[in-house]
Amino acid sequence: MTSIGSHNLLQGKRGIIFGALDERSLAWKTALRCKAEGASFVLTNTRQALALGKTEELGKAVGAEVIACDATDTDDIRRLLEQSMSLLGGKLDFVLHSIAMSQNMRRHRAYDDLNYNYLQTTLDISAVSLHKILQECMKADALEEYASVVTLTYIASERFLSEYGDMSDAKALLESIVRNMGGIYGRKKHVRVNAISQSPVRTRSEQQYHEVNYFHTYAGQMAPLGLASSEDCAGLCAMLFSDYTRGVTMQTIYNDGGFSQTVMSHDFIEFFRKGMENYHLTETDEIQQDNED
Repeated sequence: MTSIGSHNLLQGKRGIIFGALDERSLAWKTALRCKAEGASFVLTNTRQALALGKTEELGKAVGAEVIACDATDTDDIRRLLEQSMSLLGGKLDFVLHSIAMSQNMRRHRAYDDLNYNYLQTTLDISAVSLHKILQECMKADALEEYASVVTLTYIASERFLSEYGDMSDAKALLESIVRNMGGIYGRKKHVRVNAISQSPVRTRSEQQYHEVNYFHTYAGQMAPLGLASSEDCAGLCAMLFSDYTRGVTMQTIYNDGGFSQTVMSHDFIEFFRKGMENYHLTETDEIQQDNED
């Protein structure tokens, strides 16, 4: 991938990045991009994630304070906002919400056999947490005029994807919150709220989806531009945080190489044709073996 140089898109801007766990995290890549573009920010994750992940290491690399916060707990969010504004010296210009978790997926519970307690947790962590963050930002008047809030979603919010389970419901709710809170916050203070629907990438959370390797191949063959990388996502986040997108809000933006708009691609037809040829060869070999037996 060609390296993209810094353009100082975020010079002087302050923010919070939720969800950077390790080098594979989209939030991790976004933090590096935001640092390169001149931003200052706070990193945050749950106490458990901070203990298990490498967020402290990232904080040292980008010169960012790390503050523990459970994004489902409004008291924690309130403390995070107060501490962040104090550390950064003012109100916030951007927030990245990169938070998702499903116990049903981790335990391989099929969509027609969900544990409903797990489902409530999935929705609270993966979607309602965005509402809580935005609501607490409103109460604390924590965001500057034309601040930008970005969350990460997936095309399973609107299309059936086998094995994606209750996360598809969480992503649909997440996008609804983007529209509703974006409309309200936009009227109140011109704050922008958008979602990025990203190509599949090999993050730790994606490993919950145990057919991920097959879907990576399929999506890569279908998308005219191929899969959009984590770095591509980070660059788009930086652009949405910048002043160049002051008129963009309440949108789900597809950073997926064209996958969402493609019914069938030449690459996939060729891939499928070769697979069928191999299948027929194998089938013929089996028939011949049976006759010989």
